[in-house]
Amino acid sequence: MPTVIPPTIEVHLTEAELRTAMETDVRDGLTATPKQLPPVYFYDDRGSRLFDQITRLPEYYPTRAERSILEAHAKDLVLQADADVLVELGAGTCAKSRVLLDALRDCGRLGRFVPLDVSETTLWAAARALAEEYPGLEVHAVVGDFHRHLDRLGADRRRLVAFLGGTIGNLDPAGRRRFLADLVATLSPGDRLLLGTDLVKAEDRLVAAYDDASGVTAEFNRNVLHVLNRELGADFPTDRFAHVARWNAAENRIEMWLRSLDASRISLRDLDLEVAFAAGEALLTEISTKFTPAGLEAELGASGLAVESRWTSDGGEFQLTLARRP
Repeated sequence: MPTVIPPTIEVHLTEAELRTAMETDVRDGLTATPKQLPPVYFYDDRGSRLFDQITRLPEYYPTRAERSILEAHAKDLVLQADADVLVELGAGTCAKSRVLLDALRDCGRLGRFVPLDVSETTLWAAARALAEEYPGLEVHAVVGDFHRHLDRLGADRRRLVAFLGGTIGNLDPAGRRRFLADLVATLSPGDRLLLGTDLVKAEDRLVAAYDDASGVTAEFNRNVLHVLNRELGADFPTDRFAHVARWNAAENRIEMWLRSLDASRISLRDLDLEVAFAAGEALLTEISTKFTPAGLEAELGASGLAVESRWTSDGGEFQLTLARRP
């Protein structure tokens, strides 16, 4: 009978570093043209609860679609990956990881799990829970940023690196090239990437997923302003910024914006910064790129990854891709 192995955690990102990154990102973003903010700042406790509500909305298909693929094909993909270590980037509470861990256990391949996330509190809680749920599993959590700490994930055994949720779509083309190049540089021959991506589809279906009738996504979008007000001493009048979701056909992406309803000057006390908004001026808060199978395969191939298998959800809305470093 396997015994519970106490989890371990490795911290490469401190609260002070996270604070410095926020200050830099916000200063650079609000002085850019157009103004913009990284989507990572949606996700305080309130934002995480709102996003959890979004995943349950009838309009928001990606979470359900990806999970349906995982549940249908997890055993196939873990057998094909033939890995001893499962790594998940942006693991959060590790909810999706459990589907893969169940398949690894059922296939007799349960070995080591390495979740990476920026929140030490969330990650440590998930690591302890997983160690109890999966006796015999070695859980080694890494607190870090997938833009900076991919080289801290160990390379002593064959790995399956999962990057799920369509998160890669939050990066622009240059950002995706940098991320994939950095990832491939850390992979050994035979290591594999399991990538979740949303696919191009009808514009009305896409826009509805990011602008639900009940207004939850709008409140989630405005949450970034609540975060700046609390963390940086800003004075955004959050109710005077309207949620806008639109399809950018030229870039194959949904864009979320916050449009100022009034001309205003916003003070960010902790940054010693004032920012002017014209009436109608919009702040870009998120991009979510949608892919075609051929376009995604070309991007992965250009980075040095060979696509081995693809699985799509019913209706062809979402795709999981297994790619190998030769």
